[in-house]
Amino acid sequence: MKVSFFGTESYQHGLPSPIGILLTNVGTPAAPTVKAVRPYLAEFLSDKRIIEMPGWQWQPVLHGVLLNTRPRKSAQLYQRVWTEAGSPLLLMLERQAKALQAYFDKTAPIPIKVSYGMRYGQPSISNTLRELHMAHVRRLLVLPLFPQYSATTTATSLDAVFAELQTWRWLPELRTINHYHDHPGYIQAIANSIREQWAKTGQPQRLLFSFHGIPKSYFLAGDPYFCECQESARLIAEELELPDDMWFVSFQSRLGRQEWLRPYTDETLKAWGSEGLQHVDAVCPGFSADCLETSDEVGHEGKLSFQEAGGGQFNYIPALNDRADHIQALANIINDNLQGWLTPPQTNPQLLARVQIQRQKFENIPPKKVTT
Repeated sequence: MKVSFFGTESYQHGLPSPIGILLTNVGTPAAPTVKAVRPYLAEFLSDKRIIEMPGWQWQPVLHGVLLNTRPRKSAQLYQRVWTEAGSPLLLMLERQAKALQAYFDKTAPIPIKVSYGMRYGQPSISNTLRELHMAHVRRLLVLPLFPQYSATTTATSLDAVFAELQTWRWLPELRTINHYHDHPGYIQAIANSIREQWAKTGQPQRLLFSFHGIPKSYFLAGDPYFCECQESARLIAEELELPDDMWFVSFQSRLGRQEWLRPYTDETLKAWGSEGLQHVDAVCPGFSADCLETSDEVGHEGKLSFQEAGGGQFNYIPALNDRADHIQALANIINDNLQGWLTPPQTNPQLLARVQIQRQKFENIPPKKVTT
C-alpha cells in the first residue's frame, strides 16, 4: 500500500511552494431560473454585512416575503444578460484570472497560482482556498475585485477567507488588499475606456459616474465607501481634464425603504432627460466586470429612464473587464503587495535527497493487519 506523508503524492520538502493569488467577486446564481436564484439570494441576503439587522427581525421578512417574490423578478433580469456560456460575471472573472496567470507565468521569478472564488454561489471562496492548499500554497494574497472598500463587499469577502482558514491546522502567510480606488493604473484604465468611447460617439454634455449604493446608515457608521467613490470619480475627471459641471456621481441598486447614498442614479437620469439633454454617457467605476447591475440596470434601464423622460443619446461605457490596461493595473497592484515574497528560495540538494530516501522507506512499510 502506498502512503503519503502529506496528503498528496506531489509534495516535496525543499522545493519552492507557489504563491497563491485569490481573486474574489460578489457571485452569481448557477442559472437564470427561479430555482437557482432563490438559494443564491438567500445566501446573499442572509449575510449580516449586507443586511445589518438582528436575525429575529430580518429572517421572517427574508423567508416570508422576499424569497417568495424577488427570485422570479431577479431570474427574469438575469435572463436578459445571461450568455450561452453562462453567467457573464463568472465568465469574466475566469478570463481575468487566466490573463493574470499568463502575465505572472511570463514575469514572476517564482511560481504563482492565480485562482478565483465567489462570495456567494460557486465556485466558493472556501473550495478555491482548499484547492490552493492542495497545491501547497504557503503564501496567499487575497484581492477582492472591488476598487472602493465597503464592509458589504471587501469585508465580507475577507470574512469568508478567514472563516475557511479557521478550520485549517497549517495556516499560510496571508496578505489582503482592501482597496485600490486611487491606484494610478486603475484610474488610467477607466480614463482610457472613456476616451475610447468618446472617440467613437463624441463627447457628451454630461458624464455620470454610477456606483453601487449602500444604506446611508452604513456610511454614518464609518464605512469609507462613499468617500472613496467620490475620490475615484474626481481623479478620473482630473485625468480627463473635465470641467466640474460636466461630471456627476450617483448611486444605484438600492433595496428596501431606508435611505441609501444619494443622489440615486435612476432619479438623476430621469431629471437629466426632463431637462432635454441630448447626449449623456454613464460609466460604473466600482465594478471590475460587467454584470446585471451595469449592462442591464444602467445600460438598459438607465437608458430607458433617460430617454423616456425626454433625453437624447445615451451611452453606457463598459466596465474594464479583461482589457489589457486593466489586467496590467491589477498585476501592478498585486506586485506592489508581493514585495519580499518574490525572491527565489535556495533549494538544498542534500535535504531533498534525504527526504526522498525517508519517503521511499515510509511508502514501503507494509500495512498493519487489523484484528477484530
